[in-house]
Amino acid sequence: MAVRCLAVVASFVLLTACSQERAAPPATAAIDYPDTRTVQHVDTYHGVEVDDPYRWLEDDVRESDDVKSWVESQNEVTFGYIGTIEERAAIAERMTTLWNYERFGRPAKEGGRYYYSYNDGLQNQNVIYVQDTLDSEPALLIDPNTWSEDGTVALAAYYPSPDGQHVAFTVQDGGSDWRTARVISVDTGETVGSDLEWLKFTGLSWAADGSGFYYSRYPETSEDEKFQALNMNQAVYFHALGTEQSEDRLVYARPDNPDWGFAANVSDDGRHLVITVWKGTDDRYQIVHQDLSDADSEPRMIIEGFDYDYTAIGSIGNDIYFRTNRDAPRNRLIAIDMANPEPEAFREVIPESEDVLDEASLVGGKIIAEYMQDAQTVVRIYELDGTPAGTVDLPGIGTAIGFSGKADDPETFFSYTSFDTPTTVNRLDVSTGEVTVFRKPKVNFDTDDYIVKQVFYESKDGTRVPMFITHRKDVELNGNTPTLLFGYGGFNISLTPSFSVTRLAWMEMGGVYAVANLRGGGEYGKAWHQAGTRLNKQNVFDDFIAAAEYLIAEDYTSPERLAIFGGSNGGLLVGAVTNQRPDLFGAAIPAVGVMDMLRFQEFTAGRFWVDDYGSSDDPEEFAALYAYSPYHNIVPGTEYPAVLVTTADTDDRVVPGHSFKYAAALQEAQGGDAPVLIRIETRAGHGAGTPTEMIIDDYADRWAFLVRNLGMVLPEGYGES
Repeated sequence: MAVRCLAVVASFVLLTACSQERAAPPATAAIDYPDTRTVQHVDTYHGVEVDDPYRWLEDDVRESDDVKSWVESQNEVTFGYIGTIEERAAIAERMTTLWNYERFGRPAKEGGRYYYSYNDGLQNQNVIYVQDTLDSEPALLIDPNTWSEDGTVALAAYYPSPDGQHVAFTVQDGGSDWRTARVISVDTGETVGSDLEWLKFTGLSWAADGSGFYYSRYPETSEDEKFQALNMNQAVYFHALGTEQSEDRLVYARPDNPDWGFAANVSDDGRHLVITVWKGTDDRYQIVHQDLSDADSEPRMIIEGFDYDYTAIGSIGNDIYFRTNRDAPRNRLIAIDMANPEPEAFREVIPESEDVLDEASLVGGKIIAEYMQDAQTVVRIYELDGTPAGTVDLPGIGTAIGFSGKADDPETFFSYTSFDTPTTVNRLDVSTGEVTVFRKPKVNFDTDDYIVKQVFYESKDGTRVPMFITHRKDVELNGNTPTLLFGYGGFNISLTPSFSVTRLAWMEMGGVYAVANLRGGGEYGKAWHQAGTRLNKQNVFDDFIAAAEYLIAEDYTSPERLAIFGGSNGGLLVGAVTNQRPDLFGAAIPAVGVMDMLRFQEFTAGRFWVDDYGSSDDPEEFAALYAYSPYHNIVPGTEYPAVLVTTADTDDRVVPGHSFKYAAALQEAQGGDAPVLIRIETRAGHGAGTPTEMIIDDYADRWAFLVRNLGMVLPEGYGES
């Protein structure tokens, strides 16, 4: 498992988005930004002196009164400004109405029982239900909404035991990447054994007999280093059910390689322990195997060298099936005999095709393969020897996810979604190919009112890039329509169609929503990804700029009415292109972005991202990073578009100092009249686990900011119930 997404603790900031008073000066008043002090700090990289006048804003808000005060003063200005936008109340009201619908997760089947997540609409956190059969009455098993008054303690993931008697799950506090694991009895709901601490970037995998599970953890560290220090020396442990963590058995560690991480998984038959060894964000792994049927066996390295992707999808007897990009940039499926794991003995099961093999699973004696075809899902079924055995019909341009299960279980579940289709959970009978609906949500809108289409445009170097565009059918595309362009472009992550209430609200407001599938993602395999990494990163920005130019040239919008939005690596994207083409956009929202490209590797998970970005330690890569780093390429006196930077004060994935420094520098440099604001959420992290109430409040602020700065007029009666 790689730490791919960058694309959510204790807090000292008292002004939260949920409680902030939105009293404000008149809307026409000039913004009086807080004074942000500068320091004389210069770093030298390969003979180049680089000023860092806002270095002090890297300090942890939990430890620095100066940073705490700065955060409070910035939030006061931001929420004061947003409080002057009359349309915000209607946006928040309509978004709340839209969000109030039942949502269901895909069932996990263990021990004959079905487990799935559920939200009744406005619950801050999803709950977990269990039922004995598909027709029986579900019972509430886990309710994270009882864990904290503000809803910021979340269930991160859950793992039913193979016998269906217990569920292990991980808890996320305040948006942090750190996890606490615990186990409960399904029958009694009582906690079993002790909590497990210091878990990060790990799943839990049960032994076949339900006696315990494997997991990875980091060494305990001090509280003042917990949220900023680099994560090193992860190791795999086995936790026996009902015992204390101090008794956990060390399974695998490599103190000689402290930068390695480990993901341990037990095969369905309980025979194989597969430990995937990773050290960055690229899908390049080593594989360690242990024969659990032999009490004397020890973990042994069977694939050495971080050269290719080897993702285990299941096993049949002594063969373990892997998705790999070895000799197949768009991936293929192979089987490796654990008695003879040499590369020359690999057996190809499904060869590489024109489409990218994204995921695969062994279920019901078949192989179910999910492909990406121009960033849309195509699902194909194969026999175990790779012979084609049919397809799964999908309703249109969208994304299908799931198809997990046991090799001998004839049923599996998958979800389908698109920009205009809320996530529906379906059951697939593998033996007959029949698809039936397990749970279908009802949302307060009509899908027939919307258009979802895919276009292709040329980037600066002639590369053909796909883009999804969706909007209401009655929107007049006259070259002046408010348009929101979203992108990511990194870490082999593909942007496929999916439903979001926040996007729906934007389109109901009369806006066009566009998603560009930039290089750096995984939409077309390894070559597409690498074309947007390291020294090629400028391709990503060129692709995004070309997408904006396409929307303008094709009379969707104009620069004054075009906004850009992206989070994490997408926040970096928005910051970089705002610097490079400030004339092309009316507004920009960089969220939880990586903004200092010379120092990102100094904090928490940042060192993993060197795979995609390169490092300022390398002279050639330093030059490339310095050329586009958002923080370092702000030019004083430039007329920048309206910018709303968003982050969270306790984000320990992309530490908030990135956004703090960038916002301070941009406020100082702004040569025009457009606002430059930063919205700093409290008791939140990089995005995951954020309560529903907080999400609604956040996006109501974002869309209100765009309404004001794009000159957007809401439809008559918008927001009225």
